[in-house]
Amino acid sequence: MSGTLERSRRHLKAHPLALDATLAAGVLVCMVAGSFVDPHGADGVTWGVRTPDPLALVLMTLGALALVFRRRAPRTVLALTGTVSVVECVIGDPRAPVAMSAVIALFTVAASTDRPTTWRLGLLTMTVLTGAAMLGGPLPWYAQENLAIFAWTGIGATAGDAVRSRRAVVQAIRERAERAERTREEEARRRVAEERLRIARDLHDVVAHHIALVNVQAGVAAHVMDKRPDQAKEALAHVREASRSALNELRATVGLLRQSGDPEAPTEPAPGLSRLDELVGTFRSAGLHVEVARADHGTTLPAAVDLAAYRVIQEALTNVQKHAGTEAKAEVSVVRVGPNVEITVLDNGAGEDDDPDSGGGHGLLGMRERVTALRGTLTTGPRYGGGFRVHAILPVKTRTATTGGSV
Repeated sequence: MSGTLERSRRHLKAHPLALDATLAAGVLVCMVAGSFVDPHGADGVTWGVRTPDPLALVLMTLGALALVFRRRAPRTVLALTGTVSVVECVIGDPRAPVAMSAVIALFTVAASTDRPTTWRLGLLTMTVLTGAAMLGGPLPWYAQENLAIFAWTGIGATAGDAVRSRRAVVQAIRERAERAERTREEEARRRVAEERLRIARDLHDVVAHHIALVNVQAGVAAHVMDKRPDQAKEALAHVREASRSALNELRATVGLLRQSGDPEAPTEPAPGLSRLDELVGTFRSAGLHVEVARADHGTTLPAAVDLAAYRVIQEALTNVQKHAGTEAKAEVSVVRVGPNVEITVLDNGAGEDDDPDSGGGHGLLGMRERVTALRGTLTTGPRYGGGFRVHAILPVKTRTATTGGSV
């Protein structure tokens, strides 16, 4: 039984004209049934059965038929039902409840328009129907039937306005939920894009650094292979070590892209300034003279800042190795200045190709994006008298770290 009722309800909701026709039939039945009741008997307030006037039946039928089109033309239907109600109020004796159709039409107008329109049309309908009943009807102006018309029209307007307000609230909640869902999806896409960019930077840094070392050591081995085979073997050992390190770091970086069902990725932490000596050692073994000065007083950096500092130094030294010439010298300094840590890499620019941008690479762009993502600043450019300077300022406490610590 309940399933049948549910199917009927869905069918009527999907076909509003059929629903309005059903409503109109129900209103007609109620009006006809009410027209047979006479609240004024011969012995005072008694209830008796009376026969409705044929004109009242016609007016009730017209009012009910107009309600079939209440959704398509609510104001026109209100005007038609209001007209037949006025006619019944003036000539009906005894009076039939034709005004019920006007109340339903007023409810529809209030539910489908704004509040000012509801106020105007509601007051107009209440005034016209009540005034016609009091001034032109056969009953005294103070009769209960006249006051009932005033009350029911007011209830219809108020109920329609309440339904409209509820629909607006529900619609606002639905739109807010949809907007929040879109925002979550956009945030997820943004995070995916940022993660891809970060991984791309890491891959660039790793490959550029180690391939530069491999290139230098391979060149040294080829140059001294015939005359100094021992030095060539040492250079080839450095090539092997650099390639192994490149593979390990590539495996660790690509491991971030693995899914839960994939083989377990390496758990080695991302590099940071704690491995600065190891990094500098790889360049020194490749023939680059590097001096390091640290005054960060054992500062513990967030993982993102620590990795960014390491990558900036790595990329800067790689550029020195590639562009500054065989006699180049580099200076690296790490200094804690207030709430920031400052990274500086200088070289003397002994080579002719000492501009990192001349090779068409994206090293400086990658460094700048990495530093900017942490709300830091990066300054690069030639030095007076020759050489190149890379200067990065990174905040010791990132916004994410600060927020997480205050929770």
